[in-house]
Amino acid sequence: MPKSDSKSGAGARFAYDGLDRVIHEKARLSVLTSLVAHPKGLVFGDLKQLCGLTDGNLSRHLQVLQEAKLVEIEKGYDRNRPQTICRITREGRQRYLDYLAVLEQVVRDAARAAKGADQPPALRRLKTV
Repeated sequence: MPKSDSKSGAGARFAYDGLDRVIHEKARLSVLTSLVAHPKGLVFGDLKQLCGLTDGNLSRHLQVLQEAKLVEIEKGYDRNRPQTICRITREGRQRYLDYLAVLEQVVRDAARAAKGADQPPALRRLKTV
């Protein structure tokens, strides 16, 4: 939700503390969205394809997400071939859902602000009085 009371700026209506920086990065948001849609997990190669990332890029983003306890990585073998399975953790799922709730508020606030910007300044003043 928007910040309503802070030491630096009371009423900082559009300061969204819930936009988690770990999740907010485009590639990590893509990874988490893919994993939320596949609760049993995804093989590294499938996740890479879904997110449009290179091996190195995906590995680095998974490392960040794993350090934040948002995903878990299981390394094993399938028919004698190495296989890495990625899953979202319970904490990761909750933080992702919390992040989405804040993002939805951002969209609602932006839509309201855009509607107000379409009105003549005299009407905007009347509504705030």
